Amino acid sequence: MKILFINGSPNENGNTANLASILLNGKKYETLNLTNFTIGSYGQTLPYDGLDRVIEKMKEADTIVIGSPLYWHNICGSVRNVLDRFYGKVDESELLGRKLYFVFQGAAPEKWMLDAGEYTMKRFAELYGMKYMGMATNSKEAEDLNKTV
Repeated sequence: MKILFINGSPNENGNTANLASILLNGKKYETLNLTNFTIGSYGQTLPYDGLDRVIEKMKEADTIVIGSPLYWHNICGSVRNVLDRFYGKVDESELLGRKLYFVFQGAAPEKWMLDAGEYTMKRFAELYGMKYMGMATNSKEAEDLNKTV
């Protein structure tokens, strides 16, 4: 089984990566730090755009963990750009059957913020044929989800 962690945090070893390491404890996985890629907004054409590389890695994985810090009450911009850019670029069948986990954390998130982020990830998984496995917002939830990875 190949596991891919996509880290949306600008801090490669911060709270988002730490929560993912709890979720993936005991498992071998590859990490892509989105801050190392140039990924523009939907509609932009940028030189050296890295989205195709991210998509290629997602297609190679059986299990995908997307991690985002909670910024401005929502998913961070780097993750949002990846999700937005999928539209029209990736066929629904290309990620069919993969498991998708979501790591979403912030200093003091309110329930509605977490619910909005999870709704987005559930819809993303559904649109691209992935099985949404759950969201971890703290170490306890990450430990519990670890049993399903």
